[in-house]
Amino acid sequence: MTDVIRLMARAQKLLRAAADEAMSVHGVRIGQNLVLEVLWEHDGLSPGELAGRLQMATPTVVNTATRMVKDGLIERRPDPGDRRLVRLYLTDKGRSARAPIEDAQRRLAAHALATLTVQERETLASALQKIIEQMQYPPNA
Repeated sequence: MTDVIRLMARAQKLLRAAADEAMSVHGVRIGQNLVLEVLWEHDGLSPGELAGRLQMATPTVVNTATRMVKDGLIERRPDPGDRRLVRLYLTDKGRSARAPIEDAQRRLAAHALATLTVQERETLASALQKIIEQMQYPPNA
């Protein structure tokens, strides 16, 4: 069983490096694509709302957003109804990154999955979803 964990870790490391390389060409770092994907569908979320949709901690989103502001992908604006609250909005650069990032992701997925049959892809997706669901709960000690 540890071989499966080792293989998953190796595959994840290779996929992450390839994704980072593919996106960096377009000015986006790995992880930032996740924030962009949500904002492309729902621009103007607060960091807490974004964190909830991504199932991440709010401080992680805040740190990522800070880098993305510096990179010119998003901007922070005060909430019109509650000036203590900040909302995150795409910049023109963030909006224009959508097509090239989605294309890079499609090409990466096609390359990574090229040797798998349709059945193997379905089985892999199902197995990974089950692992994700299981790992959301700590093991009983």
